[in-house]
Amino acid sequence: MKLKSLLLRYYPPGIMLEYEKSGELKTKSIDLLDLSPSTDVSALVEEIQRAEPLITASRSHQVKLLIQRLQDKLREHSDHQFELFKVLRAHILPLTNVALNKSGSCFITGSYDRTCKVWDTASGGELFTLDGHRNVVYAIAFNNPYGDKIATGSFDKTCKLWSVETGKCYHTFRGHTAEIVCLSFNPQSTLVATGSMDTMAKLWDIRNGEEVFTLTGHSAEIISLSFNTSGDRIITGSFDHTAVVWDTATGRKVCNLIGHCAEISSALFNWDCSMILTGSMDKTCMLWDATSGKCMATLTGHDDEILDCCFDYTGKLIATASADGTARVFSAATRKCITKLEGHEGEISKISFNPQGNRLLTGSSDKTARIWDTQTGQCLQVLRGHMDEIFSCAFNYKGNIIITGSKDNTCRIWH
Repeated sequence: MKLKSLLLRYYPPGIMLEYEKSGELKTKSIDLLDLSPSTDVSALVEEIQRAEPLITASRSHQVKLLIQRLQDKLREHSDHQFELFKVLRAHILPLTNVALNKSGSCFITGSYDRTCKVWDTASGGELFTLDGHRNVVYAIAFNNPYGDKIATGSFDKTCKLWSVETGKCYHTFRGHTAEIVCLSFNPQSTLVATGSMDTMAKLWDIRNGEEVFTLTGHSAEIISLSFNTSGDRIITGSFDHTAVVWDTATGRKVCNLIGHCAEISSALFNWDCSMILTGSMDKTCMLWDATSGKCMATLTGHDDEILDCCFDYTGKLIATASADGTARVFSAATRKCITKLEGHEGEISKISFNPQGNRLLTGSSDKTARIWDTQTGQCLQVLRGHMDEIFSCAFNYKGNIIITGSKDNTCRIWH
């Protein structure tokens, strides 16, 4: 085996190794999920060398420099104040969803007007209108990290695959018998998954437009689905109070996650695929072992339904957002609440970490989005200006741009 090159992965921190084995170019990653600005780099490099034969003594200086660059990245943007850059009057009817590509260079909006629009973040200009659905365009996604394709799921029961470069429709996926309400690409960008009110999820082949598997077993609509990082598992969350893990290679059920006593609002894996987080209308989140499907902890404290929840990029922290108007941060290791985010005057429907994990973004029915310090729970900034509730908000991959989408029919870009 011969090491060809070392590449950085900023979030979550890691080093990608490109190496040659039997004439074939392969890649593997060294995850540095515990890296912090105060980590002893020399000790870490020694540890990596002991564990990874491809990192020889001659490479140790290079690895040291890469890790120092990762540490610099973790220190960035911590005191960044966001300012409104542009207001986009995006559609003639209300928006349903907003999604960014990985770099944040463009984003998409779905709408009740039956279209999806592609926007240039730097100028705020419209690049394309993706037209062709016969009903509300509800679920939208880029095939990140590549960002060259878009999937749109509609109340017309179909999903369409589009080119980001030309706006042309590659495929229309037909087969669901009710509205499509969630969708996701696998990280390898070979499959797109759709979840529907017909209680089924389907996996589709991006290249030929064919259906690969139908995932049946839920007894109510599927409202959340997501792949794990390696793409060999997908989780579906349903209004039947359960989540199910499926094997994407066979379409078979791996395990049922049974424990919530109301509808599931979100279900997702952490970065290293070891844990699953589910949020529910029963006011709790549950943490599950991704292999066995056993419940490891129930995160409690909210007085009302949990509307959104997420892991940070490293999988060490969990954030929950509730209809009670508060958000909470938990440690994934201790399952204890670290801090409570208080200040919104309405329910919080969306929550996400910035890539560095030191900031949280929340969107609320009180017409504001807020930025919080992850550790102290202090509100650092209030993003005001929307005239109606904010249902979508997200950071770009660098953490220096925010997009907010509101029921006032506008999107706002914040720099």
